[in-house]
Amino acid sequence: MKGSTLLGAALVAGFAACGNQGSSELDALVSVGTHRLHIRCLGTGSPAVVIDAGLGDRAAGWDPLLPRLAERTRSCAYDRAAYPPSEPGPFPRHSAQVAAELQALLAAAEVDGPYLLVGHSIGGLNVQVFAASYPDDVAGLVLLDPPPLAWIGGEGFPGLREMADGMTTQWQEESARLLAEPDAEARRQGEFLRALASEHGEMFGASAAAAARIESFGRTPLLVVASGRPAPQFGELADEYQRFWIDQSRRLARKSERGEFVLIEDSSHNLYTDAPDRVVDGILAVLGRARQGS
Repeated sequence: MKGSTLLGAALVAGFAACGNQGSSELDALVSVGTHRLHIRCLGTGSPAVVIDAGLGDRAAGWDPLLPRLAERTRSCAYDRAAYPPSEPGPFPRHSAQVAAELQALLAAAEVDGPYLLVGHSIGGLNVQVFAASYPDDVAGLVLLDPPPLAWIGGEGFPGLREMADGMTTQWQEESARLLAEPDAEARRQGEFLRALASEHGEMFGASAAAAARIESFGRTPLLVVASGRPAPQFGELADEYQRFWIDQSRRLARKSERGEFVLIEDSSHNLYTDAPDRVVDGILAVLGRARQGS
């Protein structure tokens, strides 16, 4: 839910040739019709691991983990619309829109399904909606600290919701200011903040509603990983809210007949940087279960 990586990297130019599971490396801007999205893939094998990063985080943050996953199967990370170097896409930026664009991206990039979808934070919300929308394309799910569904649906902790709404407003206002600038780089950052604000706002609206409608993932292998370290910015509510978030993650794991829950006590929300070995091991465990079909 918290983003850590903002702009600063130069936009990547060029369009590398697309490749399928028989190819090793792909690093490209790929058209999904209305805009182009950046995707990077390494390795070969099936099912392919596909990573959807957290709010404000770029695919490059997964660079240390991607080669390790690629030793076992095709492994890809991508940047959502307006996350550099991806181009801005249609609004609003809710999970159904993101899922449709990801499905189009994987088809255009010739990354064959089914996929083992890995979603961190809001990415975990997006891949849940993807799995519900395109179940035949999904071999497994790994959700890393996904947003607590009850809270984003309007239950409890109104003070934290007020804080979240303030963040959305702040990003909207800063985006409007930057989009009015003559400097091209400032406008690119404005587009990014506009997308960020929309994703964050929709998390409490259409995205929450779409995820809440999912009653079951059937027998799809599912791993939900929760962090145990409270977030200091939540102040005096941090401990209580963390316990609530952990409980919500446990409940989410029960939506699959083959669901599992893991708590990493000493990790913050940024699980893939705080506990990379545990995250890689978890993804590979679900990969093995998906391949075995049991």
